[in-house]
Amino acid sequence: MRADQGGKRRGRQPMRPDPDSGAAGAFADRLLRLKEEAGDPSYAEMSSRLGAAASKSSLASAAQGRKLPSWETTWEFVRVLAVHRLGRDLEGTEREWRELWEHARAACSAADAGASGGAVAISAGNEPATGPPAAPVEVVMVPAPSSKSARWHRTLFSAMALAAIIVLGLTSLYLAMSADRNDPAAAPTASPSVADNSEFIADVTYPDGSKVRPGSVFRKVWRIRNIGTTFWADRRLTRVNPGPCRSPEMVSIPPTAPGQTVDIAVEVQAIDEVGHCLIYWKMTDAEGRALLPDKRPVFLDVQVGAP
Repeated sequence: MRADQGGKRRGRQPMRPDPDSGAAGAFADRLLRLKEEAGDPSYAEMSSRLGAAASKSSLASAAQGRKLPSWETTWEFVRVLAVHRLGRDLEGTEREWRELWEHARAACSAADAGASGGAVAISAGNEPATGPPAAPVEVVMVPAPSSKSARWHRTLFSAMALAAIIVLGLTSLYLAMSADRNDPAAAPTASPSVADNSEFIADVTYPDGSKVRPGSVFRKVWRIRNIGTTFWADRRLTRVNPGPCRSPEMVSIPPTAPGQTVDIAVEVQAIDEVGHCLIYWKMTDAEGRALLPDKRPVFLDVQVGAP
């Protein structure tokens, strides 16, 4: 990509989403306007230097308007721009965008239901209240069956329905018994287990918004849990964004078995003047390759204040 004399990028530009094309297009247009407000960083920069826990292709797709992105991708898109770049409040921003995303999802679901022939509300004037005009319906007259034929059809239908219920019940029972046999101690969970997965538990030291002295060296500790089925060995937390506060580029994660929690510590040196320290880390192998690319990074967020 080259720059012209006015300093703007030249070459092929991505097509801007149409905010009037539907809920997904309007939401993508809102994301794109946020990106422009934050200085229009590239998607590669958002995914790497700014610390978004989403690939550059996922971030780019979110702003195209072809379909509504997942909430996880949406929040990473918004977080690195609105919070990290523009300095907006973390909780208020997440609450605002979650509400916008929920509204867009509901509108997309309603549009999909209308397109697939779902139920359409009818107004007092017998006209569809929403959605496209209904297609003309061809009416075919079928002679009424005799009473003997009707009884035979009802009996056959009842037998088929009963057989379907029995098959579904046996299938559910088999799946439940198989799960118990594979893991007798397993308890019901809100979502299926993933082979390699983590869960943030707590900021053990220096929770978000803590204040430290200029130039001081302090020890940040996070607690996370291995909620997958993979044993963690030879893993690191790798810093993914620059900043004035100094820290190691990598810190080791102690070996962690599935189901166990682990505390991960890093020493950080604050800047020498009053300011803000925000650093993101993501889990990698020893060579720095991302291991859980779809998970949010853990981060340090402290204020450097006067003594």
